[in-house]
Amino acid sequence: MTTTNLTADAEAPARRPSINLKREGERFALVAAWLLLIAIFGILMPESFLSWRNFSTMFGSQAVLVVLTLAIILPLTSGDFDLSGASILTMSSMLIAVLNVKHGWPIGPVILVALLSGAVIGAVNAFFVLYFRIHSLIVTLGVGTFANGMILWLSQSQTISGVSMTLVEWVIINRLFGIPLAFFYALILAAVIWYALEFTIPGRKLLFVGRGREVARLNGINVDRVRAMSFILSGLIAALAGVFYSGMTGSADPLSGLNLLLPAFAAAFLGATTISPGRFNSFGAIISVYFLVTGITGLTMLGAQAYVQNLFYGGALVIAVSLSQLVRNRQPQDFS
Repeated sequence: MTTTNLTADAEAPARRPSINLKREGERFALVAAWLLLIAIFGILMPESFLSWRNFSTMFGSQAVLVVLTLAIILPLTSGDFDLSGASILTMSSMLIAVLNVKHGWPIGPVILVALLSGAVIGAVNAFFVLYFRIHSLIVTLGVGTFANGMILWLSQSQTISGVSMTLVEWVIINRLFGIPLAFFYALILAAVIWYALEFTIPGRKLLFVGRGREVARLNGINVDRVRAMSFILSGLIAALAGVFYSGMTGSADPLSGLNLLLPAFAAAFLGATTISPGRFNSFGAIISVYFLVTGITGLTMLGAQAYVQNLFYGGALVIAVSLSQLVRNRQPQDFS
């Protein structure tokens, strides 16, 4: 190479990677829609909706839903459904109430038992799905229904209140910037899941399995082990959501936690259209939860009836799945 060429190369401007505006627009479209929603309700109700008290309430009160959504995106990432997440949450909450209130166990060991119960139910899901090769929808629906029966038996179909104030303090009473600590726990968990999926070998294997199980198997990945771990971790995190639920309410209700399943799936699929479009991701899930909650809160403050919540979540789920398919160029999803 001549001296002239070297000089020309040195003087040439450094090439900058081109920005795909369409891709960036897809990544942050939901964020923009959320901000637009806040602006609309803020114009309509500037004093009540835009108050920090309203936002701190939304952030703190939905931490349980955020954690449950984070739980179910792990099996979804590997190509499985887990319909038992809300049942695990309720079982965890009920175990805390029964052992702590009725039997007088200290709150620390009770929380460990609750988390262990979630991991065990997740392992049961994995066993039936992987050993008997039954579709995850059928197994997790059946296991979740069985868990619901166990919850009713444990509680005698009654709400149990009086959970240790230590748990309540560290979930909702203690605050940072006026927001309950539960919100920050959820953020930390989302960051851990994001890091694991992006920068660890097990996380990359999980993504690889979700993209194509047969290809992953041919590349030497133990697909069954990866799927099993996704179920177990999902159960563990769903049980953690149950711990937060008990801390939020200071009690355990045998039925109310079950209402979170549809919102969690709506947020999970809607989250797959943002931040990392076409892929279930933790920060997209958080944005989706608060986008949906902002809409419901605003409509409720405007005087909408209670049924608007079901309309909003049900419609959001259908739209979210449709949008996630558009992002995937309408490719069929491999949930088998």
